[in-house]
Amino acid sequence: MKREPREISAIMRLVRSRDTTPELLLRKTLRAAGLRFRTCAANLPGKPDIVIESKRLAIFIDGDFWHGGQWRRRRLTSLEEQFRQTESRGYWLRKIRRNMERDCRATAALIESNWKVVRLWEREVLSDVEQCLKRILSAGGKSLRVVPGKTFAEFFAGIGLMRCALEKHGWTAAYSNDIDPKKQDMYRAHFGVGFDLRDIHDVSPRAISSVTLATASFPCNDLSLAGSRRGLAGKQSGAFWGLVTLLEAMKSRRPPLVLLENVTGFLTSHGGRDFEQALQALNRLGYAVDAFILDAVHFVPQSRQRLFVLGQRVGAIESDGLRQSDVRPRSLIDFIAGHPQIRWRIRDLPSQPESQMRLKQILESNGDWWSPERADYLLSQMSPRHREVAERMIAGSRWSYGTVFRRIRNSKSMAELRTDGIAGCLRTPRGGSGRQILFKAGQGKYYARLLTPLECARLMGAGDYRISGSLNQALFGFGDAVCVPVVEWIAENYLNPIINELMHS
Repeated sequence: MKREPREISAIMRLVRSRDTTPELLLRKTLRAAGLRFRTCAANLPGKPDIVIESKRLAIFIDGDFWHGGQWRRRRLTSLEEQFRQTESRGYWLRKIRRNMERDCRATAALIESNWKVVRLWEREVLSDVEQCLKRILSAGGKSLRVVPGKTFAEFFAGIGLMRCALEKHGWTAAYSNDIDPKKQDMYRAHFGVGFDLRDIHDVSPRAISSVTLATASFPCNDLSLAGSRRGLAGKQSGAFWGLVTLLEAMKSRRPPLVLLENVTGFLTSHGGRDFEQALQALNRLGYAVDAFILDAVHFVPQSRQRLFVLGQRVGAIESDGLRQSDVRPRSLIDFIAGHPQIRWRIRDLPSQPESQMRLKQILESNGDWWSPERADYLLSQMSPRHREVAERMIAGSRWSYGTVFRRIRNSKSMAELRTDGIAGCLRTPRGGSGRQILFKAGQGKYYARLLTPLECARLMGAGDYRISGSLNQALFGFGDAVCVPVVEWIAENYLNPIINELMHS
C-alpha cells in the first residue's frame, strides 16, 4: 500500500524521539543508583539520550527497528507496521541504514573526543534494566576503542576495487599493500596515492594502523580449477600464510574483522583440506568464521563466482543457524556441517538481487575492430555447435552480441561463444590467453575485437574508475580484482550491521 508524503510525515510524527518508555525506565534506575545525569545533550555528536558528565559517558537508547537492531526476530509494533506499509521494502531499509550510518559517525566522533559510549537497545532496557545499569556502571573504565570506526587495511590490494566498494559505504582505507608495481600505477592514478609495495612476508605490524577490518584478496593461481591446484602450499596462494603471520604479530591490535575473497576452487582445493586449514588458522587467531558464495552476475553482466570468508573476533553475536540458500549452496553447507571442529558463526543473509543488466549495456560505441581476416579466423576456430550459433547471429536482422574465449581442447585452440547477454569471467591474460573477445553480428556481417578497458571496468561495476596504462595492464588489473557491487552488498548486509552490533555490545 503506497501512501502520500503527508501521510508518511504524519506517521513519522508519532515516533517519539525523547521521553520514551525505555528512557524513562532507565532514568529512574540511574536515579535510584545515585547517579547524576542530564538528558538529550544536543551539544554532543548524535545528541545522546543520557550523559553522565563526571564519567564523560554518553548513553544512547536505540530503537530496535529504526536503528538496525535484530528487528527481524521480533513482532513489529503497530506503528512500525504502518511505516513498513507506507513504501517499498527498499525505502524503509534505506532509511534504517542511514540511521545506522549516523550512529557510527556519532560514536566515532565521541570516542575521538575522549568520551565513552554505551549504546543500548530499547528491548534490552525493557527486558533487563538492571543488566543495563551494570553495563553503565562498568563503563567508567571501559573504552570502545576496540571498534575504532569504520577503517580497514587492504592486503593484496591490486587496483583497489575493494577500496572503491567499501568507501561508498562509509569505510576509510588506513593501509594498503600489494607487490605489483603496474597495479600500483593504476591504483595511484585513481586514488592519488600508492600502496606499500612490499611482499606481505616483509611487512612489519608497526606499519599498519589499528583498524576495524582487514581485507585480503590473496592470489588464486594455486586454488583455481584452471591453475596448478598446488593449493596453499603453492608459491602464489601460499601468500595467505604471510597474512596469518602478520595478523598474529599484531597481537592486541588485531582487527576485530577479517574479510577474505578468493575463487570457489578454494573450497575444494586438496579435497577441502586447504580451506579447512585456512579457517582453523583464523580460529587460532581468535576469529569465529562464516563463509558464503556470491556471483557477480546478480549485479553486473559477468559470470564471476567468488567465495568469501568473514572472521569476527570481538563482540560477535551467536550464529543465526545454517540453511541452504543462493549464498550458501549445498556444497558449502556440506562443508560447514562436516567440519564441526571449526568455530563457526553463521549469519543469516538475504538472497542476492536479480540484475537485468546485459552485455550490450556496457559496450562502448566504438572499438578497435579486428581485420576481416582475423575475425574470419576466429569464426573458423569455433566448433560446429558454436559456429551454428554464430551463423544465426550473422543472419539476424538486428545486431546481437556475444563473448568468446579461446580454450585448448584436445591440444587444439577452440573459440567458445557465449550469447546469453552475460560475459564470461574476466581473467588475467597470461601467455596470450585469458583475453575475452567481443563478437558482434547481424545483417549478414560480423566483427570481433577485444573488450576495452572501460568495458572491463563496467563488468566489474567500476565504470567510474580512472583507467591508466596499456590495454594489457588494464586487463591484468581488472581480471585480478573484486566486483565492486558484490563487495558493496557485503558492506551493506554484513559489515555495517556488525559494526552496529559491536557498538551495542
